[in-house]
Amino acid sequence: MRHHYLRGPIFSTIADPAEADGAAFFYYPDGLLEIGDGRIQRVAPFESADICPDDPAILHIDGLITPGFVDTHIHFPQIDMIASYGEKLLDWLERYTFPAEAVYSDPAHASDAAVFFLDQLLASGTTSALVFASVHKASVEALFTEALARDMRLIAGKVLMDRNVPEALRDTAEEGDADTRALIRDWHGRGRLGYAVTPRFAPACSDDQMRRAARTLSEHPDVLMQTHMSENLAEIDWVKSLYPDATSYLDVYDSFGLLTDRSVFAHCIHLSNAERKAMAQAGASAAFCPTSNLFLGSGLFDLAATEAAGVKVGLGTDVGAGTSFSLLQTLNEAYKVGQLQDAPLDPVKAFYLATLGGARVLGHGDKIGSLEAGKEADFIILDPKATPFLARRTAHVDQIEDLLFILATLGDDRAVKESWIAGTRAYRRA
Repeated sequence: MRHHYLRGPIFSTIADPAEADGAAFFYYPDGLLEIGDGRIQRVAPFESADICPDDPAILHIDGLITPGFVDTHIHFPQIDMIASYGEKLLDWLERYTFPAEAVYSDPAHASDAAVFFLDQLLASGTTSALVFASVHKASVEALFTEALARDMRLIAGKVLMDRNVPEALRDTAEEGDADTRALIRDWHGRGRLGYAVTPRFAPACSDDQMRRAARTLSEHPDVLMQTHMSENLAEIDWVKSLYPDATSYLDVYDSFGLLTDRSVFAHCIHLSNAERKAMAQAGASAAFCPTSNLFLGSGLFDLAATEAAGVKVGLGTDVGAGTSFSLLQTLNEAYKVGQLQDAPLDPVKAFYLATLGGARVLGHGDKIGSLEAGKEADFIILDPKATPFLARRTAHVDQIEDLLFILATLGDDRAVKESWIAGTRAYRRA
């Protein structure tokens, strides 16, 4: 087994700061990261690592080594309509999103887009993601094909929607179920890939389709479920009109068997305390998408209330409503959302949400999300001198918390120097 040694500043969260007593992270200003066979073998201060400083196997790192970012909500087919002007959620879907997704019926287009999409993830420091494809089976196959070639830990699913969407983007309950089962059979667990059953949101799925999705989820105990919930007030009113007997938006999913410990609900902005409590009791997770929520004017996610209820939370860019692949930029917006609620986001907590918190939402906190021995070697190198502003602002910073906050406020994809996947460099900034 061939080992690599990286020497440089190393930071990683190892627990949720809200739950840990002073042991939520470690930081080694001069550390050693040993990797072999695609996994982390050792992380330690260099002075105690018992390795010769002049060993030619050591790669000296000018930057900050951190776990790779984990994006818990992003749309693969929306890359060509990002930054579309002027609409709220439902009109935005009709005017921009659905036409953009329709072209993914073409496998060649989907394959070309998959290369671009994954290139952008890695260039932004995102090494794992939970991804919505389009309604077309070929879109998932294109994405998985490219992710498998890169050995990425990626989870994705074919969108299910058989009503209240343009005819060209509708499947049927039977077709959606058959395609989902075929994709699970062919791709789930292959390499580092995983599948997520993906009803778009309750208004777009018939009762039959929701029941079939829940049945597939129950029959595959290591598959996730991803969908949208309580993003927009008009959307919530629509759900109430479609399901007048439901006590809440969450109750709709629960009534069909889609509220489980493998369920990831994107947005969750306008939840009641009862809904948060029910999510926590089920072990379900929320994907916090601040950039998207601000861009569409949807509202402010209450991180403090959601976590106080015991709900797991990860961070999502939600491209294309989100306007950047960068989780650093997303953290910038998350901080502002917190400020507007008198609950500014602590920098260590911010990096937890973008790494280990997201990994736990994906059910892979034992594999990725932190730099600990035995975990898969997915990590990135951040450059605190990537831009003149960053270089000037970080020149005299000596506290890791200050450095993290500056990176999360002034950083973007330019601050990502390298991205490593399973112990192999997958991206290097030109």
